[in-house]
Amino acid sequence: MEHTELLKKVRKIEIKTRGLSRNIFAGEYHSAFKGRGMAFSEVREYQYGDDIRNIDWNVTARYNKPFVKIFEEERELTVMLIIDVSGSRNFGTFDKYKKNVITELAAVLAFSAIQNNDKIGVIFFSDQIEKFIPPKKGKSHILRIIRELIDFEPESKGTNINMALEYLTNAIKKRCTAFIISDFIDENDELQRALSIANNKHDVVGLRIYDDREAKLPPIGMVKLKDAETGNYQWVDTSSRSVRGAYEHWWNELNSQLENAFTKTGVDYVNINTREDYVKSLMTLFKKRGNR
Repeated sequence: MEHTELLKKVRKIEIKTRGLSRNIFAGEYHSAFKGRGMAFSEVREYQYGDDIRNIDWNVTARYNKPFVKIFEEERELTVMLIIDVSGSRNFGTFDKYKKNVITELAAVLAFSAIQNNDKIGVIFFSDQIEKFIPPKKGKSHILRIIRELIDFEPESKGTNINMALEYLTNAIKKRCTAFIISDFIDENDELQRALSIANNKHDVVGLRIYDDREAKLPPIGMVKLKDAETGNYQWVDTSSRSVRGAYEHWWNELNSQLENAFTKTGVDYVNINTREDYVKSLMTLFKKRGNR
């Protein structure tokens, strides 16, 4: 992409997403994520109404009366965006490709983080780690991230979410809030295990992007389809009820497996349709977390 065209696209994304993060998401982001970074401050004697889960049993045993730990909100969090840049992100049948929605979501989260004085970093992944941008603050850093989101070309087209989560766990030592932005179409097994390990160390959130046409095949006869990740072509008879049924079964199984993995590991997630306004989906997720 030419430099002038890229700058225009960066500016367009910046104007839209910075406005959203400032006018809509600012308060919700703070309550949903900022309050989760708590650092130990001191102990004091137990008072009526204190949460018994905060009792410091060592100090209590030493003085023979109950003491509780006092926590204070950490002033700064680290936010990581783990972004799927595999071939399937180029799919889209309506106004937007999945990659366009991913770009806007990532930019909104990045601006929300910066406005809350948090650091923001990015991991681009396919079936390998494509690029790592260490967490930093500042507008120039945000604009660099947006440029990469728009113009980045991965070396590979496959998907390996497990590997990306393992890289996050190894690369980021301090606890962070990590958003996985992906369609979660991945043939690798053990996603649940990878989510569990990552979420034990970090606060992991899943943002799943999908297109309506991925959920159901329309009956339009023989269609030549291309696998965006392998490059292989295959003729499919979409007029066949059994073919459509098998595809729908695969899609429902994928949804069930993902929901099961997220639920069992305690990872918050939301499904975002490329046809719909992602603002509503994000607000629902933020409010759900903020009300806990």
